[in-house]
Amino acid sequence: MAEHTFDLVVIGGGVAGYIAAIRASQLGLKCAIVDSRGILGGTCLNVGCIPSKALLQSSENFHVATHKFKDHGISIDKISFDVAQMLKRKAGIVAKLTGGVEFLMKKNKITYFKGFGSFADKTTINVKLLDGGAEALKTKHTIIATGSEPIELPMAKFDEKQVVSSTGALDFEKVPKHLVVVGGGAIGLEMGSIWARLGAKVTVVEFAETILPMMDNEVIRLLKKTLGAEGLEFHEKTKFTELKKNGDELTVIAEKDGQKLEIKCDKLLVAVGRRAFTKDLGLDKVGITADKIGKIRVNKKFETEVSGIYAIGDVIDGPMLAHKAEEEGVACAEFIMGKHGHVNYRAIPNIVYTWPEVAAIGLNEQDCQAQGIEVNIGKSTFGANARAMCHGDTEGFVKLIADKKTDLLIGAHIVGPNASELIAELVMAFEYSASSEDVARTVHGHPTLTEVIKEAALAVDKRSLNG
Repeated sequence: MAEHTFDLVVIGGGVAGYIAAIRASQLGLKCAIVDSRGILGGTCLNVGCIPSKALLQSSENFHVATHKFKDHGISIDKISFDVAQMLKRKAGIVAKLTGGVEFLMKKNKITYFKGFGSFADKTTINVKLLDGGAEALKTKHTIIATGSEPIELPMAKFDEKQVVSSTGALDFEKVPKHLVVVGGGAIGLEMGSIWARLGAKVTVVEFAETILPMMDNEVIRLLKKTLGAEGLEFHEKTKFTELKKNGDELTVIAEKDGQKLEIKCDKLLVAVGRRAFTKDLGLDKVGITADKIGKIRVNKKFETEVSGIYAIGDVIDGPMLAHKAEEEGVACAEFIMGKHGHVNYRAIPNIVYTWPEVAAIGLNEQDCQAQGIEVNIGKSTFGANARAMCHGDTEGFVKLIADKKTDLLIGAHIVGPNASELIAELVMAFEYSASSEDVARTVHGHPTLTEVIKEAALAVDKRSLNG
């Protein structure tokens, strides 16, 4: 076994890992990155954020051409879609981006090992190479950034053909006749939206009181109405209990309001969450203990209970979001070098890429009520916005929540066109502790969708001009 020496070894080549390696290299550390997939980019680039958004865009284009082009005076005879081409386009985007990450490793002089890395001891990482053989990496510092994997239910084991995780749902060779989605979170709704737009019947089974339970109730109500119009059916407060298979037919058995519910389908997507991927890393050899879902405890500088070993991204507490992981990667590298790394967890947005999109930051209205926080709320709809009218996308609103005593923004919620982009202004506002007055006094270009944000900020003080 050959031996190499580094200042830092990063185990995991996803967003958290490769960003941490790049920042550490910029700061002068000799770095290595180890990844068992053999293709950098982790879940996000390979089987998560990027391929799902590629398919969401393709299906949305088809939906718009089918349902909205006529309003613009555009007629298309015999419109059709080609699933194989959609999948090919998705794969091309993934290949370009993952190849780009590998280029960044070379550009930043980071040594890339394709294989599974595990601890031999506190300062030694053994790598079982994918093409055979092994390497031993001696290191002063190690960052664990191994990401997460879908949670599998015992009554519905993944075969990635009929019973699929989010990974399998990205590769259906044809549109399902009836897709049942267990789990009404972001992943389930996005995957359901893709196939519903292309003609599948989609039924969402959610155990909680509502889909997207972390979102504002007003947002949830509007999104359910809109997705319902697209053909998604929702069974909330419903417990998935059993799955029966009969050839190509599946029967999902659930309990709702004390009654047995049977749903026949040809595809089942289980999207009930993800667990940290920390098994077989040899954590026990260095004295690190993971919890029951694989997460590792760290301090404010991302250092584990073992000095010199750090953890970031999906393997530690917090939302499993690529942009959260990226910020932790930068901050962790800076902490290792004695600098002041920075992650403002108050300013991390949650985004759902359905259409309309949903984006939120901070507290929702029900959170404020539960915590006894007195607030002022401003709301403005896209239906009153000129640019939204020109787009033909007027569904939705912006809702801002400000502390009644200080006017500090403590919550921002958008459901509507391009919410994923619009939320960035409010993330900036949160980062700099802005008030609703600060946003209201900021000039917004006309005509733009961003004017809805300004109007909502004005509405906090009951002085909306165009709403």
